[in-house]
Amino acid sequence: MNPATRSVALIALLIFSTSAIAQQTTHSFLACGKNTYVMEADGTKSWTYPAATRDGYILEDGTIILTLSKSKRYKGGAVVKIGVDKAETLLWKGTQSEVNSAQPTQDGNFVITEAGNNPRLFEISPDGEIVLEFPLACQKENHHMQTRMARKLSDGTYLVPHLLDFAVFHYDADGTISSKLDTTAPGDSEHKIHTWPFTAIRHGDGHTLVCCTHGNRVVDFDRDGKIAWTLTNDDLPGQWLQDPCGAQVLPNGNIVITSYAAGRANPHAPKLFEVTRDKKVVWTYTDGQKVGIHHFQIITTNGTRLKGPVLK
Repeated sequence: MNPATRSVALIALLIFSTSAIAQQTTHSFLACGKNTYVMEADGTKSWTYPAATRDGYILEDGTIILTLSKSKRYKGGAVVKIGVDKAETLLWKGTQSEVNSAQPTQDGNFVITEAGNNPRLFEISPDGEIVLEFPLACQKENHHMQTRMARKLSDGTYLVPHLLDFAVFHYDADGTISSKLDTTAPGDSEHKIHTWPFTAIRHGDGHTLVCCTHGNRVVDFDRDGKIAWTLTNDDLPGQWLQDPCGAQVLPNGNIVITSYAAGRANPHAPKLFEVTRDKKVVWTYTDGQKVGIHHFQIITTNGTRLKGPVLK
């Protein structure tokens, strides 16, 4: 083998080895967005839903909970349940501009947010009765930019990202604001440049991971509200953070992130990727399509279903 051939072979081997190592981790996942589907670890879709969605969960028994985008069918959005028998049940029909999230709770209720002239958070029982409700203290002019992924915490309080208020609000069960996490980009406050919080995940010892879409950064705040960790495009192989909307903290502490705008300018940019706390990329998902993933849920890792609370 001549030196030139040997060099080409060595480069090919290195590329193959790097690719193999990078994808030793496999995931199946539920994708929500303009297209809604379950993607298996082998890259095949095992289930699809014929409507756009904003949020979604797959429960342990296989039931799927979807937050539907507004449409001709549901002008204010909706929340539906898809049983293991594929039967669909309407859990909530939106009464305002949008329904932006619906989180199943441990006791079988659902935490829902509505955007509109009277933005609100409420819980409904499995039979659709409102058991808790309070107004959200966000701006009212831009309905679409009021809130996104609201989540109930284990202590009965609520984390609610308010995009154009540039903060994650922490509400008590009666609607009182107990604290806020300011998502203003460090060093930019005097120029009034902010980042919009989309997903806020309480994890670990009181930490809160926040996806900030405008500004393309993911920030982890400690229990005192100080920044403990930040991920930007400077930490990645390319401009992968393009409107990072959803995220999930896995049981091993790694973080999976979706970039909603990935694929528009570069079809080879990953729609989903997993990073370790030391910012090493261990898994990517790329489909070559311009249509983005709004939010998601990792279902299995290396063929094993994830256990414990879904932190997303």
